[in-house]
This record gives sequence, C-alpha cells and structure tokens, in this order.
Amino acid sequence: MFWITFTAIFGSAISVGLVGSMFAMNFDPPYSASKFIPTMGMLFGNTMVGVSLGMDSVLVSVDTRRDSVESMLCYGASRWEAVWPIAVDAARTAMVPSITSMGITGLISIPGMMSGQILGGADVMDAARYQQVIVFMISASVALGVVFSVIAVSFLVIDSQPQLRSERIINKATQPSVKSMRTPMARSCSSIVRLKAWKSASVDSR
Repeated sequence: MFWITFTAIFGSAISVGLVGSMFAMNFDPPYSASKFIPTMGMLFGNTMVGVSLGMDSVLVSVDTRRDSVESMLCYGASRWEAVWPIAVDAARTAMVPSITSMGITGLISIPGMMSGQILGGADVMDAARYQQVIVFMISASVALGVVFSVIAVSFLVIDSQPQLRSERIINKATQPSVKSMRTPMARSCSSIVRLKAWKSASVDSR
C-alpha cells in the first residue's frame, strides 16, 4: 500500500507540476524554487487527499460487498469486471472535493493564492489567470493520482487467479471481522464452484 500511495501522489504531482510550469505558466526554468515549491505544495496536498479518499473507498467497498464480489468471481467474471463498479464509485467519491472546488472558485470563494497576489499589488487579471491554471493543475493531478491508486488497489485485493485476497484489506477495527475469518472457506467454495461450472461446460460442449 505504501508504494502505491507514494507513486500515485509523487508521480502525478511531479508530472503535472512540470508540464503546467513549462507550458501553462511559462516559468523559465520550470523548476525555479520561488515558484515551483509553492505550486508543488498545493499539488501534493490536494493529491494526497484525493488518493486517500479513493483508496479508502475501494477497501471499504470491497469489504462491505465481499459476497457480491466473490459471487461474480465464482461465475467466471474477470477481476476487472468484478471490481469495475467499486472502482468507478471510489474514483467519483475521491474527485468530488476537487470538482466542487473548481466549480466555485471565483464565484463563491476566492482562493488564497489569488487573494495574496491581489493584496500584494498584482494585477487582478494576472492573479485570476494564475489561480485558474493552478485549479486546473490540481484537478489534473488529483485525477491522475486517483485513477492510478484506485486501479492498483483494486488489482491488489483481487489477484490474477482471480481470487479475493481478504487478508490484504486492513479493517479499522483492531479485531478481525467474522467475514475475514471465513476467508479460507470462501476461497475453497469458490474453487469448488468454478470446478463444477467448468465440468458442466465441458460436458455440454461435448
């Protein structure tokens, strides 16, 4: 989980920050410390929130919808087909704060960067343009990090067999749940059901 989180946050923020600094803000050089560090601070902070929400939503949804996921896997669904509804809901949940912030910027609230530039004597149009670019960069970084982390965690809890790996789901409670204690039996039942389905399919094909 650590490397998934680190790669999603660091990779998306750095890539979007460099591209935005070079082509959108026209920084020369793009990694100038006085401009690049504040930009990366905003990208890292917002991306961390989105990635955390997305990963937590995937783990909670897989834990609560365990029976449904195992039933789909037993009937021959691939791990992508089994986890697709969960991944879509998790990505939507993680992107809500960024989309909401982007929708109200300048209309209901004036962000800190724009306010600081205006109070410092900068032109209002320049301050609004920089703030607009920053908001778009934040949304792009959050979207990239959320998509990567959600897919990676979904494929982590459902392996390539495909089987649900309940021991990889970290519950908030200190004691393991009853469902997690029934994981070995659930796996054996899943294997038996798949074997029976394969035998019946082979007999029908003959």
